[in-house]
Amino acid sequence: MSVVLPAAFEDRLKPVLGTEWNAFVQALKEPAPTSIRINPYKNSFAEGSNIPWTSFGKYLTERPKFTLDPTFHAGAYYVQEASSMFLEQALKQTTDLTKKLNVLDVSAAPGGKSTHLLSLLSRESLLIANEVIRSRATILAENIQKWGCSNAIVTNNDPEDFSRLSGFFDVLVVDAPCSGEGLFRKDPEAMKEWSPENVDLCRKRQRRILADVWPALKEEGVLIYSTCTYNRFENEETMQWLREQQDAESLELKTEDNWGIDHVHENGIHGYHFYPHKVKGEGFFLSVIRKKSATQGVSLKARKGLNPPAKKIEDQLSAWTTVTEPQFFTWNETALVIPGSLYKETAFLLDHLKFVQAGTALATLKHDKLIPEHAAALAVDLNKDHFKQLEVTEDDALRYLRKEPMQIQSTGKGYALVMFNGLPLGWVNMLDNRMNNLYPKEWRIRMAG
Repeated sequence: MSVVLPAAFEDRLKPVLGTEWNAFVQALKEPAPTSIRINPYKNSFAEGSNIPWTSFGKYLTERPKFTLDPTFHAGAYYVQEASSMFLEQALKQTTDLTKKLNVLDVSAAPGGKSTHLLSLLSRESLLIANEVIRSRATILAENIQKWGCSNAIVTNNDPEDFSRLSGFFDVLVVDAPCSGEGLFRKDPEAMKEWSPENVDLCRKRQRRILADVWPALKEEGVLIYSTCTYNRFENEETMQWLREQQDAESLELKTEDNWGIDHVHENGIHGYHFYPHKVKGEGFFLSVIRKKSATQGVSLKARKGLNPPAKKIEDQLSAWTTVTEPQFFTWNETALVIPGSLYKETAFLLDHLKFVQAGTALATLKHDKLIPEHAAALAVDLNKDHFKQLEVTEDDALRYLRKEPMQIQSTGKGYALVMFNGLPLGWVNMLDNRMNNLYPKEWRIRMAG
């Protein structure tokens, strides 16, 4: 495959790489590696070689048709580019993950870093996964549901909305919109859209986002900044700008020589570059900065608390979930659950942000009936033993995911979990002479095979 790089891009990066330039260009002509990150809460396992900077990542020898793998739809793993999983080292090396933390993923769609964060944080910690574009926020919510953790809230806010949450967050993750230079191998369109003017536009946008969210970080909290681009304007210089604007300290991370990551330290900033000729992954940059200035924390006062369901509904729902000290609440006609330790934070945030989903949606309330929500089936805290379970073949699992009739005989009536390889895929409602497939129609797969 031939690669014709923009001339201005070559003029900027070639002096940086020096004698490595030809190896870099050659790497762009080779197929991109395929990698996934397994869900530790779903007893997932995958064949393949380990990605060295994460506990959960695997390189695959070939790229399968993920759409036709039922375990993918069950949330057993997430298809993610390997370099971006370095987030794990940034978090583990700078943050005490045994503590209860409030974490904000500012530009979270489609959900790679958010689901990774949920695998790393304690279950008492709270993740806010935010996306400013509503259509992308819907995709983000779907992927959070598949991951199955109840300690997450998906929001649809502009970054500036978080400036009023003074000192609320222990960790901010800003995977900033960028010029996409690191995606040239996987996405030729990124190469066509690249220009020095677009780099400058991205640089300005990144600085606006950082300025907007910085007040929400508490003193001694960390901001993890990343891009999928190489140039210093969007990377080191943006971090240097933030350090000059604020009382902050750039943090050094430990890496192994055989990982192939370039560590740059200049003007007080530590940056970590991933180049495709040196790592088995795409182009990526990451830097971590700690806030040193005193910040008064916002008072967690909500105008109103969460609306609890009726006692008899709570009693029924208690048998559905193994969430620690579950806190049930209703939104419109839906009953949801969060860990009880997150009640104050959740009530406060739902009062101040535009949320797409919060915790785990368990059931739709229809008079005294509970109609199970799809999110409940995928929840890692679902008490599966409370429900009838139908273990199905791969063929029937795919029929279910396409909302086609399954070739199985069922007995009994009521709601049942469709299971594949021990993982719930969703619900069916068994009636006298038929079985209603309750898989969300907007999620159904259309790929033949």
